[in-house]
Amino acid sequence: MPQYPESLWRASTELPTFPQLEEDIKVDVAIVGAGITGITTAYLLSQEGLKVALLDAGRILEGTTGHTTAKVTAQHGLIYDELIQHLGEDLAAKYYRANSEAIEWMARTVKELDIPCEWKEEDAYLYAEGDQAEAKLRNEFQAYEKLGIPGLWKETLPIALEVKGAIHLPGQAQFHPLAYLKRLVEAIVKAGGVIYENTTVSKKLEGTRPFTLTTPQGNHTVTCQHIISASHFPFTDGGGFYFSRLHAERSYVVAMKPKTPFAGGMYISVDEPIRTLRSASWHGESLVLVGGEGHKTGQGICTYQHYENLEAFGDQLLGIESIPFRWSAQDLFTLDKVPYIGQITASDEGIYVATGFAKWGMTTGTVSARIITDQIQERENPYSELFSPSRFHPNPSIKNFIVENANVAKEMLSGKLGIVYTKPEDLQKDEGSVVTHYGRRAGAYRDTEGELHLVDTTCTHLGCEVEWNEGERSWDCPCHGSRFGYDGNVLEGPAQEPLKKLDAYA
Repeated sequence: MPQYPESLWRASTELPTFPQLEEDIKVDVAIVGAGITGITTAYLLSQEGLKVALLDAGRILEGTTGHTTAKVTAQHGLIYDELIQHLGEDLAAKYYRANSEAIEWMARTVKELDIPCEWKEEDAYLYAEGDQAEAKLRNEFQAYEKLGIPGLWKETLPIALEVKGAIHLPGQAQFHPLAYLKRLVEAIVKAGGVIYENTTVSKKLEGTRPFTLTTPQGNHTVTCQHIISASHFPFTDGGGFYFSRLHAERSYVVAMKPKTPFAGGMYISVDEPIRTLRSASWHGESLVLVGGEGHKTGQGICTYQHYENLEAFGDQLLGIESIPFRWSAQDLFTLDKVPYIGQITASDEGIYVATGFAKWGMTTGTVSARIITDQIQERENPYSELFSPSRFHPNPSIKNFIVENANVAKEMLSGKLGIVYTKPEDLQKDEGSVVTHYGRRAGAYRDTEGELHLVDTTCTHLGCEVEWNEGERSWDCPCHGSRFGYDGNVLEGPAQEPLKKLDAYA
């Protein structure tokens, strides 16, 4: 197994590089975040003649999009029965249609641009192994029948798993996400769009339209008529209280070379812990991506155990010859499991957000791009109401709001009050831990050269205490999912400021 996480998609794609913003610019639309949502939106708007600037705090496609399993499907686990119960059949049907149309649009785009991205139509399977999971799956199948979703009930799977039943949804797809998006990036530049990497923008928006965004690193400005937050966690809240309406989860993938052939198809379990499967290729060899082990960020067992659990599952199913890649990803979940897409608040005209994709960003990121493009162009979109960030459904929104924020309070208190016994001098090379440093809680990591890195463990977002993630060499916040490198630098928001560095001798 590789020592450090590395994504198959990142390792097999040579992406273009772009400069940091070092001048003042004026555009029609500024898009913050260069994952599938930001790039697809920039592509659509630039094709319609708008001047677009795409800005990313790091490199393009380094976030969740570069670490996805890249299933392109409208089968999003156990979702449709729940949507019918909470939102009604009409909105549940719209959720399916929005995602199905996104798949069709992506397939057309691959063909029109002749993109070599290993696009392959595949059958998707949602399966149950236990009795309780089977009961849930049968309710889900009834929801398929009510909504007219062309799913089929199956008693067996094409792969060697004993199941109580499965829902087979044909006509789905898988692909190489970065090869696909690389071509869209090229089209954006060709259409006159501009892209800037290593460029953060201030979350404080100055005035009304035209908006002005500022960059802390150079005090340069971006003046625009529309702003889109496609930065995973919204880079600006706009008074929408997104920090209290979203929670972050991490999940894991091992890319294994199997000893026995894989029958094809895409699979996801109903039973916990979730297991997902799909095929991929690398240097002409067939790999199987085994994913799952989701948990709230900063809350869970040792990261290595998650990888080991997936490895054990893959070995039992197919046997493992080697594991050339393993990686993890972070995803955001909304209160009702439907993404927030559209105007960031009811009063913030011209500012848009797309977030909360709950691990299904290949289709919902594309849905976001299509909805927001229509809204900017003042066109009707049949799915705007369903995904509106201003919506609030009494059930389950109230219940989940209380549960999530009670969890935040619990984590904040436990982090502040927990007793720490480890000292910095106890750490071996390549080891990190929360430690006691001169009587106070601190985060320590001793690198492979023996140098000690000390940081304040108080998250710079809202003050929770971060925990050490051994598998990723990062400090993760259990409250809202912010992540920091071992040196305290921000890896993922909502935090925008790094952890405070501490002096090892004071």
